[in-house]
Amino acid sequence: MGRLEHEIDQIAEATKFSGVLRVDRGSKIELAKAYGLAHRGESIPNTVDTRFGMASGSKAFTALATMALVEDGALSLDMTARLLLGADLPLIDDAVTIEHLLGHRSGIGDYLDEDGDLEVTDYVLTAPVHELVTTEDFLAVLDGYETTFAPGEKFSYCNGGYVVLALLIERASGTPYHDLVRQRVTEPAGMTDSEFFRSDELPSRTALGYLFNDGGDRTNVFHLPVRATGDGGCYTTAADMRTFWTALFSGKIVSEQTVADMTRPHSADVEPGFDYGLGFWLKPGGSGESSGVVQLEGMDAGVSFRSVHNPATDLTHTVISNDTDGAWPVAKRLAGLVEA
Repeated sequence: MGRLEHEIDQIAEATKFSGVLRVDRGSKIELAKAYGLAHRGESIPNTVDTRFGMASGSKAFTALATMALVEDGALSLDMTARLLLGADLPLIDDAVTIEHLLGHRSGIGDYLDEDGDLEVTDYVLTAPVHELVTTEDFLAVLDGYETTFAPGEKFSYCNGGYVVLALLIERASGTPYHDLVRQRVTEPAGMTDSEFFRSDELPSRTALGYLFNDGGDRTNVFHLPVRATGDGGCYTTAADMRTFWTALFSGKIVSEQTVADMTRPHSADVEPGFDYGLGFWLKPGGSGESSGVVQLEGMDAGVSFRSVHNPATDLTHTVISNDTDGAWPVAKRLAGLVEA
């Protein structure tokens, strides 16, 4: 790994990378290294065990909590959202099912449309961010968006769909979303450093998110919900992500049969080089077959995250940055390792 580490050092210096990377193969940590500052005002450096926001990477946790309830019989994939929504969010089509939401095939209007012309400095939320603490708080943000296509017609990435899932699993289980994810995903997996912290109450060893990597000190605290819910917002470490992948594919979170269903293509060619399962991005192989490589990715103001795992070779790489697009140059260099 000497040559790779040297190349990563060069990339980190050239791009002012602030964050952490880790490469695992089997029981061996092949590379783990931190760069930049977790708190610029206090000059606190990032370390390999610093916790970072993972943005949409935590959609997989929502998907797994949902599938755990499916295994319990509290939900079914063909259950309609309307059964639990009642009169809430009336613009959601009555035919939308749990499976549509998991696979981004619901057609519901998105409160945070990533196809829009957005800048990182934009304040995109329609409610005061300090009022967005519980999942029920997001009802006002989700409401008022017309259906964009018939449920099941096609794939369209939808942040709002995963917030709706969080609402549904809360109501089905009687357990608040953040507690449910802890009970059904992170604790069974052994992820001791992963939690949905409030951005205005970050504990020690947790990085602030910065809008830019040019040395500016403006954080993302006014750009994101103070405590996000089903579509993102968990904080984690690179080590916990390795723990996650190992636990996932050994059946510690949901059954191996359920994992196989979640990590098979439910929608093909949704992005260049990617299929989509239920909560996971998938790298296709040759002749239309899945390569088996799975990926989680997230980006928000002050957050960029990618974790990739190849079950066949038991190789994982994770890159997390506490600025908006800092992870991508390093992650691009590591991409070939997992597929090799």
